[in-house]
Amino acid sequence: MEMFTSTPGFCPSCGSIFPPLDASKNVTCYNCQKSYKPDVFGDQIVEYTIHFNNYDPEKLVKTKEEQDTSPEGPIVERKCSKCGHDKMSYATLQLRSADEGQTVFFTCLKCKFKESENS
Repeated sequence: MEMFTSTPGFCPSCGSIFPPLDASKNVTCYNCQKSYKPDVFGDQIVEYTIHFNNYDPEKLVKTKEEQDTSPEGPIVERKCSKCGHDKMSYATLQLRSADEGQTVFFTCLKCKFKESENS
């Protein structure tokens, strides 16, 4: 018995939004547990594959040289106030209350001098 107008992507029995297709190429409603063929999505079916990153703990350990040369975040053109180098990496944190700006931490790529700016 259909209680809802059939809209692609929603269960015709209970109206819940459908999860992605399962391994059997059908879709099972999380709410009412009824199973439907893929045509319940209408023309909206898009096949996709999820690729997970491989976890390699040895790649997480950096040598001292890699630690010294790798940037600590995205790189921006900003002049270091200590050595004058024109590239710095940066990271942001919300250290003050939510209605105030974030704090930006800059690190010189050459001398590793650190400075901060309240934005």
